[in-house]
Amino acid sequence: MYRIDDHVACAVAGITSDANILIDKTREMAQRYMLVYQEPIPVEQLVQGVCDRKQGYTQFGGLRPFGVSFLFAGWDRHYGLQLYQSDPSGNYGGWKATAIGANHQAATSMLKQEYVPDCNLVDATALALKVLSKSMDSTTLSAEKLEMSQIMLGADGDIVYKILTDDEVNKLLQDSGQAAGQQEEG
Repeated sequence: MYRIDDHVACAVAGITSDANILIDKTREMAQRYMLVYQEPIPVEQLVQGVCDRKQGYTQFGGLRPFGVSFLFAGWDRHYGLQLYQSDPSGNYGGWKATAIGANHQAATSMLKQEYVPDCNLVDATALALKVLSKSMDSTTLSAEKLEMSQIMLGADGDIVYKILTDDEVNKLLQDSGQAAGQQEEG
């Protein structure tokens, strides 16, 4: 999980070194926008900027395309909370819920069946853990195998980005019935 700016975070699947290059450029883009306009960059504009760079590397010989997919989650005053997926070719799209990485087809299929619009944070987290438990190559989920973060609006209207600690992840796994030992029983 990477924090791009105060209002945008992203998850990565693919070649991490390629992701690091693009994330640095994305952070730079967000800061340039803030410097010029004195407001955070709209999420879609940020995603479009990084996808334009990714797509440019697919056009010419002699350049290796970036081998990384991103999930961007963020908030802006134009569209509120948003989720975007970008693939290595530079294509991107907005989603209510989606997945990237290994077994993303199974995860996306499960999200299509079980996602409920306007669900609360607890229900969304439980669904995410259920999808991960069914689609990861691991037999049991634990905090050592997962990194979870949340981006939300706080009570005061500020954007809150939080990376969950191992203890918080283990508690969520226990509460959702996805912890080691509970999966065999349920």
